[in-house]
Amino acid sequence: PLCPQESATGPSKCTPQDKQQFLPLGHHNTELCTELIEPCYSLVMTHIFSLLHLCVCVCPINGQCVRSQHGCVVRVCSLCALLLWKHSQYCFSVQKSGGTQLKLVMSFPNYGQAMFKPMKQERDEETNSDLYYFSDFERHNAEIAAFHLDRVLGYRRIPPVVGRLVDVVKEIKDVTTDRKLARTFFTSPVGNVCFYGQCSYYCSTEHAVCGRPRDLEASLAVMLPDLSLAVRRSWRSPWRRSYSRSKLAKWESEPDYCSTVTKTPPFNKGTRLVDFIDLVILDFLMSNMDRHHYETFEKFGNNTFLVHLDNGRAFGRHSKDEPSILAPLEQCCRIRRTTWLRLRLLSLPQYRLSDVMRASLSHDPLHSVAPLLSEPHLAALDRRLKTVLETVSRCQKRQSEDGGDDGVLYDDIA
Repeated sequence: PLCPQESATGPSKCTPQDKQQFLPLGHHNTELCTELIEPCYSLVMTHIFSLLHLCVCVCPINGQCVRSQHGCVVRVCSLCALLLWKHSQYCFSVQKSGGTQLKLVMSFPNYGQAMFKPMKQERDEETNSDLYYFSDFERHNAEIAAFHLDRVLGYRRIPPVVGRLVDVVKEIKDVTTDRKLARTFFTSPVGNVCFYGQCSYYCSTEHAVCGRPRDLEASLAVMLPDLSLAVRRSWRSPWRRSYSRSKLAKWESEPDYCSTVTKTPPFNKGTRLVDFIDLVILDFLMSNMDRHHYETFEKFGNNTFLVHLDNGRAFGRHSKDEPSILAPLEQCCRIRRTTWLRLRLLSLPQYRLSDVMRASLSHDPLHSVAPLLSEPHLAALDRRLKTVLETVSRCQKRQSEDGGDDGVLYDDIA
């Protein structure tokens, strides 16, 4: 069911207009994307692009689809996840350069590549409250859950991510071509095979990643097309944190900060602001404080969607919410109408966000080991969703008291 009036047991009472409002973002592009994907299927399978790339590169490199302002990982997400799980043979693995924590690039025989993030923290373990956000662990289940949440919200702007249980020896140590990585493997006192790689944080014997004794949980994320094929631009977030223990960022001290941002390209025209607010809502729901940059496809300038990458520091704490993540929404008071409608839908008892997420995550292969999000994390999603809707309501009330029209909702339905 796509709108609140529909019943699982009775006939639909939805009008076509109701259904239009409650369809996912990018709904009007579903047929277009499918038409683009199907003719390319056999070609891509025989070309140097793998089917793993197909899911995220076919739509973005077609101007018609990208100019819709929405993500285009539509009908093929489950196919990508299935392929990542079943195409189990790796050609080789190397450590991913850059970044602060251990991650690998896994290459498949069909030229596909996936970003590998190993399990470093138990699902029910909360981040230490004394840690700064920039010192937090990156969690494999956070990457998986972020992909599912992104789809539930109707964004579809995170490349497909799937959980997997890997053999540390057979699928990493024996196939790695990275000598520096290979030198970091060892066997723990209790017989578990471990490795730690080289990185800025947590790459030492004290913070090694260990199998049980060889089995290791990890997330695999489809790699975006090579930059030579689809150039991307990295943008510094205007609401980036200071990454300092003592300094505040400008947005934390300037009450009229949003006015400054909206006068500056690319936020001064188009949908960049509401695109960014979508990302802010995603980050608040999963308590991700580490959003310092975001990416877009270069070819289409400001007429494209944001790519929601790198979500490993999400879902660290369920007992505490971080209201500062919502600062852009609080300060700018602007949100897509379709996003607002989707959030309202997910706040209803019959479509509760926690229930939808629980059902969605149950399809991931690692669910058979243990639920990817603990119940306290799922409950936190509902609590935070209520906070987002209350923030929008305050914005609407404030504008109403000022005597203005409802400029809070950006109408992207008409």
